[in-house]
Amino acid sequence: MILKTFNLSKFFEGLKALDSVSISVPRESLTLIIGPNGSGKTTFINTVTGFYKADEGRVEYEGEDITNLPPHRIFKKGIVRTFQIPRPFKKLTVIENLMMPLDNPGESIRKAIFGSWINFEDEAVEKAYEILEFLNIDHLSFERSENLSGGQLRLLEIGRAMMADAKLIVMDEPLAGVAPALAHEILRKIRELCELGKTFLIVEHRLDIILDYADKVYVMGNGRVIAEGGKEVIEKPEVVEVYLGA
Repeated sequence: MILKTFNLSKFFEGLKALDSVSISVPRESLTLIIGPNGSGKTTFINTVTGFYKADEGRVEYEGEDITNLPPHRIFKKGIVRTFQIPRPFKKLTVIENLMMPLDNPGESIRKAIFGSWINFEDEAVEKAYEILEFLNIDHLSFERSENLSGGQLRLLEIGRAMMADAKLIVMDEPLAGVAPALAHEILRKIRELCELGKTFLIVEHRLDIILDYADKVYVMGNGRVIAEGGKEVIEKPEVVEVYLGA
């Protein structure tokens, strides 16, 4: 397992938004978290990735306790989190956005004197083009990100995670507002990336599209995990009940 949580809990003014949530994310898989609005899904991934502080429990990543580390340290360890509303640098082109997560050694005076930044830039541009080609958005390389569609922005987010050499990519509703055909294309690319060694933890509402792509499904309700399994988990009575009661 690449990620595990143990009895993870989060309180907001006395309200238990997360109630002892324990999950395991297998390597090179797409693990899906579903549940009705207010079930704690986004709170959970925000707590895992350091945007919220856990009040109880712990988070382990590759066997290391990362509970309550700040987001930038979690990012450095190889966990990249995307948001329900994409956050690209709107005035930058697609390829410029891809290169933003990288640490440029040219910022070091000594390295700049000896020219290592030139090799860095060449390698970074080559890597960026390879990623854009893999994602089938290389034709948009010099398009400003503000001009992209919702689905294209999702692919750009995945590309930025790939540029940062993320091992675990945590996504919040990546299919929101995306046309079905492009949504399936995004998920096919995610499956390809799993085969190439990446791991995805995804929160999503569009079950009609995503369930067939998931390896493991967790269902949340009222801040707790109420069921887990394969895609057939949605047929369990407790899952039907939590959706009907939402």
